[in-house]
Amino acid sequence: MTSTIHGPTIPDVDRMEFADPVERPGGRRANLRTAVAQLVRKPVFLIAVVYVLFVLVSAFWPRLFTSWGPYDTYPESAVLAPSLDHLFGTDNYGRDLWTRMLYGSPLTIKATLIALSIAIVAGLGVGVVSGFFGGRTDAFLMRIIDVLLAIPGLLLALSIVTALGYGTLPVAVAVGVGIVPGFARTTRAEVLRVKTLPYVEAARAGGASWGRVLLRHILPNSWGPVAVLAVLDAGVAILAIASLSFLGFGAAPPAAEWGTLIADGRNYLVTAWWLSLLPGLFVAVLVLSLNHISKTLQELNR
Repeated sequence: MTSTIHGPTIPDVDRMEFADPVERPGGRRANLRTAVAQLVRKPVFLIAVVYVLFVLVSAFWPRLFTSWGPYDTYPESAVLAPSLDHLFGTDNYGRDLWTRMLYGSPLTIKATLIALSIAIVAGLGVGVVSGFFGGRTDAFLMRIIDVLLAIPGLLLALSIVTALGYGTLPVAVAVGVGIVPGFARTTRAEVLRVKTLPYVEAARAGGASWGRVLLRHILPNSWGPVAVLAVLDAGVAILAIASLSFLGFGAAPPAAEWGTLIADGRNYLVTAWWLSLLPGLFVAVLVLSLNHISKTLQELNR
């Protein structure tokens, strides 16, 4: 006579080990709660986020933060130093510089979003195709990316905007093309890493097609570093757009782009330092805030 011994149920360790991290029960929610709890304990990160949100809100609703008009001229109030009435002072036409900074935000932010959209779409496409297919396709696409990386980003943007013409849209396209290589390289590296992980091999062994594996497993698990790079490159794009506007390639006067405002005050640095310094500090703090946010998110992904 044989007897059956019933022991405790053993969890399916192998199945959990080979499960996609994105699809594990409760995994995403628990990770999100942990990440939020860590971020709340970082005061510098919170200050950076608040400043970035302020810039975004003031770009869409500048009337909440100023009562002056961006093109109202007051010759009797020309070149006034910063005060409670004029936080950034006034320019040589008596226009409130703080107001012109706020009303110039939509132009720069719009150009930044267009540039990032071009870079993300093109960079993701090249990176995914290169890393997923490999072989000669990978070698061909990466040689093109190497050529783009060999050209300084601002010089490449200058060449493109010279060919396309002046204005906010050509500047955005030029900057977007200049930052495509970084997205392509990062996406390719992540796709190559994720493609060899156990849950991808398990999905293929289970009969999933390569298209399903790409959409359900590889892309969702490769998005983290690309999102961090997007935040970092937002600051890079702002600097590049401001630089091109400073050189005169941006929107035509009297439009108030950030780079144009900085350029307008360069002839008054001795007598009216605030005309260039305060707009420059406004942009610099925004870029530093984006860099800090990107760095903090990168540390959470490790």
